[in-house]
Amino acid sequence: MTENLQSLYEFATDLAYRAGRITLGYFNAGVRPDYKEDDTPVTVADRAAEQFIRAEIEKRYPKHAILGEEFGETASGSVFRWIIDPIDGTKSFMRGIPLYGVLIGLEVEGVVKVGAAYYPGTDEMLCAAEGLGAWWNGRPARVSEIDSLDRAFLCYTNIRNMAKYNREEAWERISAVAYASRGWSDAYGYLAVATGRAEVMLDPIMNIWDCGPFPVIIKQAGGFFGSWDGREGHTHNEALACNAAIKEQLLALINS
Repeated sequence: MTENLQSLYEFATDLAYRAGRITLGYFNAGVRPDYKEDDTPVTVADRAAEQFIRAEIEKRYPKHAILGEEFGETASGSVFRWIIDPIDGTKSFMRGIPLYGVLIGLEVEGVVKVGAAYYPGTDEMLCAAEGLGAWWNGRPARVSEIDSLDRAFLCYTNIRNMAKYNREEAWERISAVAYASRGWSDAYGYLAVATGRAEVMLDPIMNIWDCGPFPVIIKQAGGFFGSWDGREGHTHNEALACNAAIKEQLLALINS
């Protein structure tokens, strides 16, 4: 499996990069979004990047399942399932903010084993595979060693969602202790944790395609990715990423 993961990892990384370059053709180019039923935006860049990613996977791995944000799921039933978000952070993208990412994860029997997240606006590649480590632009990616929340940087996406999804009290306890909180949101917050530039990223609501690559990336970087009650994985409809040193402090504050 290690040998297979190596080739899958290389494929995913190359694919995320090439899809990201497609998005740059539309970035800061006056692209106007459409709005989906849930009032979230989608642009021609989202659709073009996902169509490209799907076509490349179907050509290389025709029996694999694919789940993407914009075009749903195909070939369900395979032990291999690719999870795609062509632009995570479309709201940032459409306003010319470069903190968006192209996300590709690969599940093997329900567990994410390969992940690639490319940030075209800042030209940062974050990628990992189980047993192969996590890498940031060719260098090892490692979470920080800060072991106290009072020296930790805390990231979030939409602070209004804390109250909307009944996490306001937990958020207030954590943010009151943390050294600083910053809205380095969506996929970029998880990049910051994986590379030691922040210690915590919190999302009280999370779709599977919005975090496909991060379970394996954060774990291989030495951290934790999972639910607010400490369960690993990407299927809990919420997300918490942190370095290993402060995980228990976080869980204690959430559950107090």
